[in-house]
Amino acid sequence: MPAPLFDKSGGYRKLSSFHFATLIHLGTISFCKRFIPFKDDPLGKTAGQMIGAARSGRQNIIEGSERSATSKETEMKLTDVAKASLNELQGDVEIFLAERNTLPWSDQSREYQTLKAMNFPPFQHTAAAVHDFWKWFHAGKPPFMPWLENKDSLVAANTLLVLIRRATAMLAVQTRQQGEAFLESGGFRERLTRNRVETRDAAQDSAAPACPECGQPMRQRTARKGPNAGNSFWSCSRYPECKGTRPIAAKPAP
Repeated sequence: MPAPLFDKSGGYRKLSSFHFATLIHLGTISFCKRFIPFKDDPLGKTAGQMIGAARSGRQNIIEGSERSATSKETEMKLTDVAKASLNELQGDVEIFLAERNTLPWSDQSREYQTLKAMNFPPFQHTAAAVHDFWKWFHAGKPPFMPWLENKDSLVAANTLLVLIRRATAMLAVQTRQQGEAFLESGGFRERLTRNRVETRDAAQDSAAPACPECGQPMRQRTARKGPNAGNSFWSCSRYPECKGTRPIAAKPAP
């Protein structure tokens, strides 16, 4: 029986990168509402672009996961777009700190290490996946909220930076794993071709004679040149190792 044609897809709610991208998206909306008011926003674009980048990071994880059934290449590209979008957001947050003559937290700082150690519990769901996800998410986010919702804009900005760096590191690992899976098993086009060949060969095997040379099943082929060009014949399935052939008996006239 041919292998399944469509790969698994849509499991993004179980991805840690998606959990952090969701937290970053919501945290960015709150940050911009509180600390980048429209009247102080140069050209009126910064807040919108930051929220848009955060949204793109999250939504491209979703789309990539859903597209994995038919295109591993698209899944990899969208995962990379998600990472690039979060990197763009990181640049805006860094500028926010730079405008205030403040350095981002050191990787060795207590604050950075505390946030680096925080994680969501594994997500498990019933048939009500959407309801279960948001119930689980709201139950798991409280440890992050004193940092994300801090009244000090510098603490909130640094918190976003730490979360973004964690999410982009996860997405980099995902992209590498997706590439390795593609190299190992191919994508949808390869599976489609492989399944068509296997289905065709299975149908032929049921009526194929044994090779007169080695006894293995034969395959129906069409001569491309010579006096029999265009005519079908039986050829050993081990060709070119075995060159055994048989003629195909003509069907009786009706």
